[in-house]
Amino acid sequence: MDWIISKDLVDYELALSRMDERVAGIHDGSMDDAVWLLEHPALYTAGTSAKAEDLLEKRFPVYKTGRGGEHTYHGPGQRVAYVMLDLKKRQKVPDIKDYVWRLEEWIILTLARFGIKGERRCGRVGIWVVRDNGREEKIAAIGVRVRHWITLHGIAINVAPDLTHFGGIVPCGISEHGVTSLKALGVEASMEEVDAALKACFGEVFLSGV
Repeated sequence: MDWIISKDLVDYELALSRMDERVAGIHDGSMDDAVWLLEHPALYTAGTSAKAEDLLEKRFPVYKTGRGGEHTYHGPGQRVAYVMLDLKKRQKVPDIKDYVWRLEEWIILTLARFGIKGERRCGRVGIWVVRDNGREEKIAAIGVRVRHWITLHGIAINVAPDLTHFGGIVPCGISEHGVTSLKALGVEASMEEVDAALKACFGEVFLSGV
């Protein structure tokens, strides 16, 4: 199992190419499973279910991608974790729904280390928090793809991005709820601290009970 951390912003198309290379290596047995932690320059991605009308304003480059889901934003201050795991080796029976549940649990446990209660919502992808006024806001996105039962793409946690950048899209097709971040919730956390929490919680979710 390899952990890869990129200190500089990573071009989106380069990231896709590197993920493809890793998945091919995992498939032929020449490479180990990996989690790649990185940040992208400001951009929008359109998943396989993206609707054209949900791109409200083309403020940044837009990339069509093979992951599931709709439009999302990536940019500085957001920790992206690309997860490349061989589900045939990690699950008794490969199960994508179980894998997505584990991604959600990974985020929830990570947020809990910073005193933030992340929650699932039926029918809404990602992890949500409830503000004091009752407003629900999304703090983390999930988008996955599976090839040869090996996972691609992964999660994105809003640590301290410019939240106004989300205004160019309807995030994940959901317009009635907002978007938030650790910083907006009053939590000042460095990427290094978030990475440490992600690493610690990963083992609780993916290396036990599978």
